[in-house]
Amino acid sequence: MEFGLSEEQQELVTTVRGLLAKRADSRAVRAAVTSEAGHDETLWQTLVEQIGAAALGIPEQYDGAGFSLFESLLVLEEVGRSLAPSPLLSSLLTAEALLAGADEDAKTRLLPRIAAGEVAAFVDGSGAPVLDGDTATVLVAVTDAGLVEVDPAGARRTRLGSVDQTLRLAAVDLDGATTTPIGDAAAATARAHLVGSVGVAALATGLAARGLEMTVAYSKDRVQFGRRIGSFQALKHRMADMLVLVEMSRSASWRASYAVSSHADDAAELAHVAKAYCSEAVAHVAGETIQLHGGIAITWEHDAHLVFKRAHALGQLFGQPHEHRALVDL
Repeated sequence: MEFGLSEEQQELVTTVRGLLAKRADSRAVRAAVTSEAGHDETLWQTLVEQIGAAALGIPEQYDGAGFSLFESLLVLEEVGRSLAPSPLLSSLLTAEALLAGADEDAKTRLLPRIAAGEVAAFVDGSGAPVLDGDTATVLVAVTDAGLVEVDPAGARRTRLGSVDQTLRLAAVDLDGATTTPIGDAAAATARAHLVGSVGVAALATGLAARGLEMTVAYSKDRVQFGRRIGSFQALKHRMADMLVLVEMSRSASWRASYAVSSHADDAAELAHVAKAYCSEAVAHVAGETIQLHGGIAITWEHDAHLVFKRAHALGQLFGQPHEHRALVDL
């Protein structure tokens, strides 16, 4: 099978990459992490208004851009490459959960708000930490009553610490909150888990590419024994192995993203494969990024530790690799 991006998709990737290169450098990422929102709200609005990041996969009848989930995941890969904290993943999976399980009235009310850039979060009832759960203004949950819309004002939401400061996680307690039944919880949950898996795979792929790029650039500058370390054969081999992992991750991520986007029969299997492979690949790439940068990589000022922390956090988000492998019918 041959698979590549269309001219329009490649233009989308190039545009998002250029924007993030200008607006999400190391200083901007660190400032966003410590902000009250947990992300750069101005950058998020730029992504929403100029790129349509939150609206790409939402049908036009709900004020979306009418493209597909696949284009949204291409944007998410670039967000992963940039290290920028962003509510894009939580908003994507909430929108997809609504499309899969909500009634028409709920779709008509909530999807335009997500398309316009309101932060959305999906609470699946398992008690697991919720992405952007403490800041979301569109809150959808699975309860004993089915799929419900939650009034954020009545929910107890507590931000949780994370090894990866670029991820915003929260505990969400719905006791006493006003909820309105809006549809089929099973369908919404299944779709959210699939989108979460391929979304993390996309983030991991972008992050792995970032780790490789940082390492190659450093190897061209760092001099040891009178030579740039990139000229040492042993290090060339290690960086070549990193490149293989990045390219394999991208292949797995794109294939699964397209399958989930198009509701293919093998979408679930491919999503499990992508989540398992990309999580382990980025963990290895992040480890090599630390090793090949040497002592500078463990300083607070360098971004290598951000790559390492995010890689290991993504390995836990929406299931660990061994859990996904167990769900693949071999």
